[in-house]
Amino acid sequence: MTAEAARAPTATDRLARLLALVPYVVSRKAVGMAETAAAFGVSERQLVDDLNMLWCVELRSPDPYCPIDLSYEGGEIVISEAESIDRPLRLGVDEASALLVALRMLAELPGMGDRSALGRTIAKLEAAAGAAAMPSAQVAVQVDDGAGSAVLAEVTAALTGGRRLHLSYYVPGRDEATERDADPMRLVMVDGRRYLEAWCRSAAAVRLFRLDRILAIEVLDVAAEVPPQAEPVDVDQGLFRPSPADTAIVLELATAGRWVAEYYPCDEVEELGDGRLRVSLRTPDTQWVRRLALRLGEDGRVLAPAGVAAQVGQDARAALAQYG
Repeated sequence: MTAEAARAPTATDRLARLLALVPYVVSRKAVGMAETAAAFGVSERQLVDDLNMLWCVELRSPDPYCPIDLSYEGGEIVISEAESIDRPLRLGVDEASALLVALRMLAELPGMGDRSALGRTIAKLEAAAGAAAMPSAQVAVQVDDGAGSAVLAEVTAALTGGRRLHLSYYVPGRDEATERDADPMRLVMVDGRRYLEAWCRSAAAVRLFRLDRILAIEVLDVAAEVPPQAEPVDVDQGLFRPSPADTAIVLELATAGRWVAEYYPCDEVEELGDGRLRVSLRTPDTQWVRRLALRLGEDGRVLAPAGVAAQVGQDARAALAQYG
C-alpha cells in the first residue's frame, strides 16, 4: 500500500502542504521534483497538482493581485514572487508542545547514553517556538524504568552478543501469554514506545515485540540466526500492515466517526453525504474491529462481513447485560 493510499487525504492536509511547499522550494532556489515529492510524502503526480494549484494563488502584497511565478520544467521546481508566504511556518502551540514533550520523554528513557545533543535540541526548539512552547513546560515527564530497564538490558545484551532470546509475550488481541524464541535484529522506537524487531521462530517471520508486553525474557546460549529473507519493517509507514490475506472489513461512519478514515490505513473511502463515510480496510485481527465498533457506538457500524457484524451485536448485548 502506498503512502497516499494509507489514508484518505483531507483539504487540511493539502493546505498545510501548500503552505510548507513554497518556503521549502524558495529556500533551496531550485529543487528536483522527485526530491520534493519524497520530502512531502506524495507522488510526483500529486506534486504537479499542488504546483498547478499554486499557480492560481494571487497575493495582495507587495502588489495587488500578484500571481506566484513558478515553473517545473525539466524536473526542477523554481518559485518566485511569493514573498508573502515564503517564510517557513511557525509551530503552533499543540505542535510545539507535542514535539517538546516527546523529546523530553526520549531524554528520560534508559540507555540513551549522552543526552547533551538532545538537551541542546530541546533548548533551541524552546527558543524558536517562543510562547508556543510555554504549555509544554507544565508537563512533567517521568519514565518508569523498573521492569522495562531489565528487559531492555537483556535485549541489548542479546543484540550485542548475537544471541537468541526466549520470550514470554502478552498478545492483547487474544488476551494470552505466548512462549516463543526470537532472533533479535534491532530496537526501534515508534509512537514513543520501544519495540524489539526480531525473526520469530514460531511464526517464521519478522515480528515487532513491544518491550512493555514482554512478561519474561531469557538470553539463550544459542547464536541468533536471522535468515537472509528477513527484511526490516518500514516503521515510518506505521505498524499496522494489512495484507491481501487479511479479512476485508466495510464500515459506515457518521460524522463523529470520520477520524477512523484518517487514523487507520484504508483501501477505499467513499463519501455518502451528510458527513457520512463508507470505508474498506483489511485486518488480521477481527477482535480489534469488534472493539473499535463498540468504541464507536452509534457513530459507526460494521457492514461486512456479516459474521463480524453479528459478533459485534453479540458483544454489545453482552456489555449491556452487565449493566442489568
